[in-house]
Formats: sequence, C-alpha cells, structure tokens
Amino acid sequence: MNLPFFVYGTLRPGEPNHTTHLLGRTHAEEPAHLIGATLYDGPGYPYAVPTPGETVHGELITARPENYPQLLRALDLLEEYTPGDPRSLYHRADREVLRTADGTSVRAWVYFAAPPVAARLRAHGTLIAGGDWRSRPR
Repeated sequence: MNLPFFVYGTLRPGEPNHTTHLLGRTHAEEPAHLIGATLYDGPGYPYAVPTPGETVHGELITARPENYPQLLRALDLLEEYTPGDPRSLYHRADREVLRTADGTSVRAWVYFAAPPVAARLRAHGTLIAGGDWRSRPR
C-alpha cells in the first residue's frame, strides 16, 4: 500500500535528512499534524510516542510513484526499522494524519518509537513542548 509519510523531525523540509532522502523524490509536501502522539527529544532526532489527546506537528510527504519502493526501504533503514526485529529503534504504523490547510484526514505511515524505546522515553525522556521539533530548545 503506497501511503504517504508523516515526517516530524530530520526528514522535514529544511532539515538534513530531507535533503539526503526526500529531495527530488516527492510529489507533494504539505503541513500536517498527528493527533494522539507526543514528541520526545532524542540524540539529534525526535521520537513520536503514542499518547491520547496530544499532537505532533510535521509534514505529509507523498512520494513520486516511481520512487516509492526505494524510498520506503531507505526510510526504514534510516529509522532503523526492521519488521519483527525487537532491536528496531522505530516501529512503522499507518495512522490518520490531518492536513493543516483543510483538516482532511489522510492515512499515512508514521515512524513511532519502538515499544522498549517508548517505555524508556515515558520514564526518563525529555518532552518537546507543543509537539513541534522545530520549536525545541537547541
């Protein structure tokens, strides 16, 4: 299923991994937000953790169809996600994301902190207030 990607950290336009992985491979990039997650600061990148009632801000990225399979593999590798591998840092899941411009709901891939990582973050992590990676203290 060729879903768009909801990105909220270093893959956002203007961030370093956007240039490396997404530039020239996308059909559309539009502001969006994810309801039901919080954002935690990581070592140079953020983690989204499912949390009822909270919001994470980012972009909805639609890949060019001819780039989709390669891009999906590249993003899984970047996010250190391997389906079924308990050592994965992230878990990719499809979720409803809202386009900021019109509030339209769109199904998209979201990389969440893997369950063991999420548990550590909930216990000892640093929340990013307001759920926006770009507004974090640097």
